[in-house]
Amino acid sequence: MRSTISEKGQITVPKPLRDRLGIRGGDRLEFTEGHGGIVVRKATDQDPVEAIYGILSPGESTDDTLRALRGDPDAV
Repeated sequence: MRSTISEKGQITVPKPLRDRLGIRGGDRLEFTEGHGGIVVRKATDQDPVEAIYGILSPGESTDDTLRALRGDPDAV
């Protein structure tokens, strides 16, 4: 797939790629140099670790949480 850069430096991401990668209008993309060219990734606004930080209840063990997530009827 190819795209042409406009006079203003803008590009259009081909629709099959947008659909496959879930890229929509207003999404942010991250450009880096690598592998002999430009690498484009969908930018994440939040660190993945920060996104899940604090979801466990205090005092709840990891084993209890996993049992509950798996639907174990004996889970606390």
